[in-house]
Amino acid sequence: MKLVKVGIIGAGRIGSIHARNLLQMTGVELKAISDLFIDRIAEEARGWGVPVLTRDAGEVIADPEIDAVLICTSTDTHLSLIEQAAAKGKHIFCEKPVSPSVATTRKAAELVREAGVLFQTGFNRRFDPNFMKVKQSVEAGDVGEPQIVKITSRDPGPPPPEYIARSGGMLVDMTIHDFDMARYLSGSDIVEVFVRGAAFNPEIGALGDIDTAVISLRFANGMLGMID
Repeated sequence: MKLVKVGIIGAGRIGSIHARNLLQMTGVELKAISDLFIDRIAEEARGWGVPVLTRDAGEVIADPEIDAVLICTSTDTHLSLIEQAAAKGKHIFCEKPVSPSVATTRKAAELVREAGVLFQTGFNRRFDPNFMKVKQSVEAGDVGEPQIVKITSRDPGPPPPEYIARSGGMLVDMTIHDFDMARYLSGSDIVEVFVRGAAFNPEIGALGDIDTAVISLRFANGMLGMID
């Protein structure tokens, strides 16, 4: 089996998690990590045996030995990095959301199709054994005919202000997992959305975001959904 050489762009919380996961996989070599603040993980990464540590994402993308890249940077940088990686023929794993808007997300999809590279978005809940078991129960008819999907979603704590300022907002950055789960469990696309949101955290509100929302959904197959 061919050894797949991988580079990670963005070594914050999620990038570091992906790095540790890759190090446990067979048939994969983590060759390079780039981050604007690479010094904060340099010592640990050297302990992992990663040969290339750089502040320049372009160095990772341009490396002819690297087969695939993991894009784990802030949302507002994704499209540019996808474009650069696709142009170099790299397969791409990109953290969610792909971009802050529908138009730029569609552009990203076009770029990877034209380049003929594999592309995956980080919707990890589809691979979680508990979520998969629920999906299998629905498909097997164990829960009867589904009519309503109800999702309650919580984060353990608010993200830092510097993250909120570039994330695209709670609905785009966090609730996107729940929109994905609603589609996954219902087996249908969402055709109507109504949202009522509030900012109970003054710091989050001052940044123009919300921290709490109640969302009503209608699906193409007639099902209804609710996310809080």
